[in-house]
Amino acid sequence: MTPSDGYLLDNQQSEAGRRFDAFATLFDPTTFRHIEGLGIEPGWRCWEVGAGGTSVVSWLATRVGPAGRIVATDIDTSRLTPAARPPVDVRVHDVGVEEPPGEGFDLVHARLVLVHVPDRERALRSMIQALRPGGRLLIEDADPALQPLICPDEHGPEQRLANRLRQGFRSLLAERGADLAYGRKLPRLLRDAGLRDVRADAYFPVTSPACTALEAATVRQIRERLVTAGLATDEEIDQHLANVEGGGMDLATAPMISAWGRRE
Repeated sequence: MTPSDGYLLDNQQSEAGRRFDAFATLFDPTTFRHIEGLGIEPGWRCWEVGAGGTSVVSWLATRVGPAGRIVATDIDTSRLTPAARPPVDVRVHDVGVEEPPGEGFDLVHARLVLVHVPDRERALRSMIQALRPGGRLLIEDADPALQPLICPDEHGPEQRLANRLRQGFRSLLAERGADLAYGRKLPRLLRDAGLRDVRADAYFPVTSPACTALEAATVRQIRERLVTAGLATDEEIDQHLANVEGGGMDLATAPMISAWGRRE
């Protein structure tokens, strides 16, 4: 898989930066809370898988300090360049195909990655293999099938249109091999892989300016694909974007399920 074919939302598109900013606003506090709970300390060696943007990588760098190391990987590292200085090592890497970029990591973290990877089983094995004994794995992935609506309160035509376009987005993801029910499987998969002390929780923002920004950027990014697939017309997309920017809808995300465990 290259950045421009299998992945529906590649980093080269102009709206990608807005999506990364919205994800950071929505989900970084939860991610940071979990990593702090796992006991991150100065000197830790961390692998940030499918990093995309810089927010998590930069935060990790402040926690591990100059004695630590952060390996930040993605199939497209163009937006990671600002973080590419010690202790951060940026590498082009496909977690579903290639061997781990090292071993003996204290922490391996991936957010919104595995749901899109065709060979998720291999990718998960790779991340666990890269941990030192006692190292921690934190996987965070959405579960769009658990809550499929962008507007859970579907009370008018604007919300119905939004939910129909969201269904089109989910169809495009599924066609590319995304597992839309992956998030709920994470605790079991981590236990089956031999990790200990497995725990999980979920975060589900229901309305936020960042949800609005994320929806507008996502729809603009997939607009052409929605129209080409016959899932929406240009007029419908224009109307939806106007509705979103009007600020009168409560826009939600799919639940983000975080699961973590420890390698023996």
